[in-house]
Amino acid sequence: MTTGDAESVRWLLVSITTGADASLRVHVWRQLRKLGAVYLQNSVCLLPETGLVPQTVQRLAARVRDSGGKARVLHTVFVDPAEQDGVIAEQRADRDVEYGEVVERTPAFLAEIEQETARGRATYAEVEESEADLERFDKWLASIRARDYFEAPGGQAAREAVQACHHAFAAFEAAALAADTGTDTGTGSPPDAETAPQLRVVDNS
Repeated sequence: MTTGDAESVRWLLVSITTGADASLRVHVWRQLRKLGAVYLQNSVCLLPETGLVPQTVQRLAARVRDSGGKARVLHTVFVDPAEQDGVIAEQRADRDVEYGEVVERTPAFLAEIEQETARGRATYAEVEESEADLERFDKWLASIRARDYFEAPGGQAAREAVQACHHAFAAFEAAALAADTGTDTGTGSPPDAETAPQLRVVDNS
C-alpha cells in the first residue's frame, strides 16, 4: 500500500479479551503483532483492511470465541485525516525498528564469512551453516515486509543489507567449491591431470 493510497484506507478495529487463558492471550498478541497491529489501548488495536488481514483476523476472533473469550472486529474509517496519519506514522515507525534490527545483525554474518575465509575454512560444513543463517535473514525480512503496509523508509536499507549477505555468501560458496574440488570456479578448469585420481570403470553387468 503506497502513501497515495492512504486516503482510501479502510481499517479493522479489533477488540479481544481472552480472560484467564494465558496461552491464548500470548497467541493472540503474537498473531496481531505479526500482522503489524497498532495498539490503541490494552486489547484494542487497528489494522488496515487489506490483503489477507481480514480473513486472518476473523479466524483469530473465531478461535477466541470458541475458547470462551470475547472478540469484536469492526470495519471503520478515519474521519480526521490527521488521526489516520498518526496511526500510519506509528505503523511505519514500528517497521523501521524491525528493519533496523535486521541491519544491525547483518555485519556479524559478514564478519563471520570474512573470518572463515581468512582462516582457510571455506568448507561445505561452513557453507551449510552460513546458508541456514542467510535463510533466517530472508524469512525475517519477508515477515517484516508482509506487515509493512505503508512502505516504511527503513526497508530499503534492510533489503540492501541482506543482499550484501547474499553476495558474500555466493563468494564464500564458490571458494568452498574450489577448495573441495580443486577447481578454479572462475575458469571452470579441471584438476591437473597428474594429480587427479585415476579411475577405471568396471562393468558388473
